Amino acid sequence: MIISSEYQPKTDNSDGCPATEEVEVKKDKKKIIPKTEFDLSDSTWYLNRELTWLAFNQRVLHEAEDPRTPLLERVKFIAIVSANLDEFFMKRIGGLKQQIGAGFRELTLDGRTPRQQVVECYELVRKLESRKVELFREVCAILEDKNIEIEEYVGLSPKEKKQLREHFLNNIFPLLTPQSIDPAHPFPFISNLSLNLLVSVRYPRLKNASLARIKVPIGLGSRRFLPVGKGDRFVRIEDVMMNNLDLLFPGMEVVSCEIFRVTRNAITEKDEEEADDLLAMIESELKERKFAPIVRLEICTGMDPHHRGRLAAELELDEVSDVFEVPGMLAMRDLFELAALDHPRKHDPPHHPIDHHQLQSRNSIFHIIRDAGSILLQHPYESFSSSVERFLREAAEDPKVRGIKMTLYRTSSKGRIIDALVQAANNGKQVAVVVELKARFDEAANIRLAEYMEEAGIHVTYGVVGLKTHCKIIMVVRQDYNGLRRYVHIGTGNYHTETARIYSDVGLLTCDTAIAHDVTELFNYLTTGFVAKRNYSKLSPAPHFLKKALLTRIEREVHIQQERGGGLIQFKMNALEDGDIVRALYSASMAGVRVDLIVRDTCRLRPGIPGLSENIRVISVVGRFLEHARIYYFRNGGAEEFFIASADAMKRNLEARVEVLCPVEDPQLMKELRVMLDTQMEDQRSAWDMQPDGNYIQRVPIGDTATDGSHRIMISRTAKRLKDSLKQKKKKN
Repeated sequence: MIISSEYQPKTDNSDGCPATEEVEVKKDKKKIIPKTEFDLSDSTWYLNRELTWLAFNQRVLHEAEDPRTPLLERVKFIAIVSANLDEFFMKRIGGLKQQIGAGFRELTLDGRTPRQQVVECYELVRKLESRKVELFREVCAILEDKNIEIEEYVGLSPKEKKQLREHFLNNIFPLLTPQSIDPAHPFPFISNLSLNLLVSVRYPRLKNASLARIKVPIGLGSRRFLPVGKGDRFVRIEDVMMNNLDLLFPGMEVVSCEIFRVTRNAITEKDEEEADDLLAMIESELKERKFAPIVRLEICTGMDPHHRGRLAAELELDEVSDVFEVPGMLAMRDLFELAALDHPRKHDPPHHPIDHHQLQSRNSIFHIIRDAGSILLQHPYESFSSSVERFLREAAEDPKVRGIKMTLYRTSSKGRIIDALVQAANNGKQVAVVVELKARFDEAANIRLAEYMEEAGIHVTYGVVGLKTHCKIIMVVRQDYNGLRRYVHIGTGNYHTETARIYSDVGLLTCDTAIAHDVTELFNYLTTGFVAKRNYSKLSPAPHFLKKALLTRIEREVHIQQERGGGLIQFKMNALEDGDIVRALYSASMAGVRVDLIVRDTCRLRPGIPGLSENIRVISVVGRFLEHARIYYFRNGGAEEFFIASADAMKRNLEARVEVLCPVEDPQLMKELRVMLDTQMEDQRSAWDMQPDGNYIQRVPIGDTATDGSHRIMISRTAKRLKDSLKQKKKKN
């Protein structure tokens, strides 16, 4: 059913390039049998969430395999897949193991138990890891041809070894703490994702050896890859440590030195409703996560079987299933270090986000928004700094601004977002921020930011009990010439300066009165938790309205199709997982509605099944930027509707988070969204077509077809739009 790690390229002899990149898949045991009537409760028609997410990482890894990808970008994609798999074990495998431990036997929508999912995920992960290691060797060979080398310590010259030994003694040795593993010493604590040496040593003339563990000091200024000699030559820090152990164990014989790494469960959530202090509860969760159960042990090939068994036993793991033997480098997420090398020709062409053509003016951004009505932002093609950050910066400085309200899910501690909010508070403005303390892996950072903002006089709240605040909204209340006016930003991406450069997102700056009223209602809900009777005229927030809004419109499209034809639904999102939405889309397809889905990773729906989903096509776009925007479109008999949203079509987003679905109604902005959707649907470089069995086939340009992917096309179109706008302004002047 789901993609494995082996790719079977077919070559087009006319140009020597792959004509089709097809990925071998692991087939479901259940065969797809066309029927005239379909039981939509049958698990046959649904793919597994975890397996389809792993399939996405196969597509990401393919970017590292594709020779069209610049060399150091290929290294980057290997690092991305490695980091993704770490998170997968911490979150998804960790959660499944908790279900197994609790005796949870309820089947998923696709008919699998938690244990079945773990077994199948492990099988795919091993294949993915194997291909990743093989691919890394191939890329290293090409790097070496380009004079970028990862050297083995034993192959260095005596002079180079001496230099590294001095470096070890001065910069690494003081950070090391060998810990004995014997009956007199308890097994040491192994921190999450740490790289460790398991050293076997003994005194001369003695037969019995003792074990010791040494943590490799990576992070906090210590690099994984140490430069050696001239040029771009590097040695891994663990390689240097392994060859200088005599300094740590003087007078002793080193029998063996082996490398291992552990991954801990990140699912340690407690019950908010029973917590007296949410902040204290999250801090307690973070402490528990540090000591959470280990879900994976990675070892290098060739570890002594006795040592392997002992590690597995001490870490309370199944030696057969939970131990992953890697024939090469562990923790390849550290390859981000090499991917950052300064070789412009081995990277994607530089991309510098441009200022939105309507925000070129030095006039007040509030006057610009008021004159325009609404402005659509497309990141990273258009600058986050000169739009969203400018919006907040001017709000902080403008004496006519009375108050600012904002949600924060993830942000950058180094960004200007927090600085602007603090400045606004210092300037006497009312500032209220809803901080999501339970944003996965950002809890500690958000706690620090919350405390910092409170000290600055900002009113900080933590949202509604039991619900994550995932919507991205800013509201600025300003004293205009005719009274108070509310200016709003609604986005699909986080208020994060760094990710805004590499995530593809959309946002809306508007002073629409109805939207502003709805945002006010939403903030009142977030800061009090009172549901009351809140009337929303344009926004559809989750968990109470968003899912119903989508299902109602899907059903409406079915009625229109039955009455006069021409039904069309197009969704762009990160994931399609919610069973109700999938069933509704199946029903729409069976009624003849055309359904186009751009789904980045997880997708439960099977497209192209005769009689069931023959009118549905699913594509996944994987390229330079991480696709992160959520756009929902309904043809609606010609009265088209476009929406942007913070929510994917996932059960957790629709039922357990505060999200927002926002209409985009300005005809010109609707055209811009249409161009964005069409560009991705027509992508012949970065798009993968999903098959009925869960397989994906990558589109490859044939003949004179444009070879640029949608990301490069959007970069060019955004630049052209700005150029055309400047020409028009010049003509007017």
